Amino acid sequence: MTTAITDPDRPVIRVEIAGNEDVVMVRQCAREQAQRVGFSLLETTKLVTAASELARNTLEHGGGGYAEIEVCTDGIRRGVRMRFVDEGPGIADLEQVLRDGFTTGKGLGLGLGGSRRLVSEFEIESTPDSGTKVTVVRWK
Repeated sequence: MTTAITDPDRPVIRVEIAGNEDVVMVRQCAREQAQRVGFSLLETTKLVTAASELARNTLEHGGGGYAEIEVCTDGIRRGVRMRFVDEGPGIADLEQVLRDGFTTGKGLGLGLGGSRRLVSEFEIESTPDSGTKVTVVRWK
């Protein structure tokens, strides 16, 4: 993942994810940050969709956690970085869950793989019984 620097004029927004209303709040915060960066409607929609999928995964599979959303820079580029963290059961087989079509039986199996395609950078760390951290960046 690129070394992006937090924009000092834009603090990190932290949203606790414990219920469905928090997923909505994550979407709203992602939209606001995308607008601050000057994303187009399409870029904003992609970022908000990824935020929604990742927040829902944090809630449903991780038992809740938090998201951090921030404007970042990398030289002349500006973007939005989002970090989703939970202390749930973790993911035993990352390759499997990133494949399209993989599902736990509750969804279409497009969550993580789909989210990865909607952003510029995608990183996932997970340890069974210790939780999962997903960090994504969408550049303008």
